[in-house]
Amino acid sequence: MPKETPLVGRHRELGARLVEFAGWLMPIQYTGIVDEHTAVREAVGLFDVSHMGEMWFRGPGAVETADKLVTNDLESLKPGACVYSPMCSEKSGIVDDVIVYRVGDEILFVVNAANTAKDLEWITSRCRESGARVQIEDRSMKTVQIALQGPKAEEVLKRAGLAELIPLGRNRHVEVRVKGTPVLASRTGYTGEDGFEFYHEWEAGDFLWSALFEAGRGLGLKPIGLGARDTLRFEMGYCLYGNDIDDTTSPLEAGLGWTVKLDKPDFIGKQALVAEKAAGVKRKLVGLELLESGIPRKGYPITIDGKEIGRVTSGTFAPSLSKGLALGYVATGSSQPGTEVCVMVRGKELKARITKLPFYVHGSRR
Repeated sequence: MPKETPLVGRHRELGARLVEFAGWLMPIQYTGIVDEHTAVREAVGLFDVSHMGEMWFRGPGAVETADKLVTNDLESLKPGACVYSPMCSEKSGIVDDVIVYRVGDEILFVVNAANTAKDLEWITSRCRESGARVQIEDRSMKTVQIALQGPKAEEVLKRAGLAELIPLGRNRHVEVRVKGTPVLASRTGYTGEDGFEFYHEWEAGDFLWSALFEAGRGLGLKPIGLGARDTLRFEMGYCLYGNDIDDTTSPLEAGLGWTVKLDKPDFIGKQALVAEKAAGVKRKLVGLELLESGIPRKGYPITIDGKEIGRVTSGTFAPSLSKGLALGYVATGSSQPGTEVCVMVRGKELKARITKLPFYVHGSRR
């Protein structure tokens, strides 16, 4: 049986279509993917993302230990800040991509739901190998995570009595109490819109969801499922683990070089990434814009003059842009924006063009 978040009752009341995802029963949509997508772009949406994994590093050397597991720099991460980073294998393949929070002298990794068990094993085994004394606590089944995203997110907070969070900066977090319940609030976002994330104890149930939902009445707030969550992140060119990145892709290939700090003293995968950067990557993740009617999907071949140069990793009809778009890896020599290619859609070659990312720029319909 799939696991259920404390909010599943709310989802049923709201008419959600529930599906099994990464071992969880989750809402894929409520009123429809395009409708929900548009609500986040133009008003505000509320997401249940309690299926994500949360792992805490505590004790002596917590920051130093966590820093060796990721490519980004945690040593200079100040308390109250958070940062995005891949975790890589010794061969530079991406084990997972995580959001890292520094909470005082402790570290929180927020990991992908499908990777929670794998990540926990990988992290604990690497800590054992290094002799680190840090304590790793998996609180994935004890943490509710809710995301509020959209241009009217601040107005919802005001109405919910949480105006104190409005000054919070991008990629920052703070601990607050809501009706006596401890809540970790952050401002990162996975949609390209302004927004906030909230973490609180499982036992507190849906109190914060209900408060935010009620505060959003009259502002166009809608509950948002995983379907629209995917189209929103896609338009921003954000990578989805299992599609655009995995243990066969490196951060340098995926356009995540900005997260790889090769001047760090040491981290898992550093030697391979140093060598890869020196040699140059053989393929790159690019954006693709279809010039003909069609919807590209994962696995579709990308060609030039009938020769395959890569494959689509994510593709959809982008609601904000009203066109078929895709992400995919292509040979580096054919990766420049403006390059004319084709995508094989249902056995037919459709003209396409490599384009800059993100596809969607806030406030534009380019």
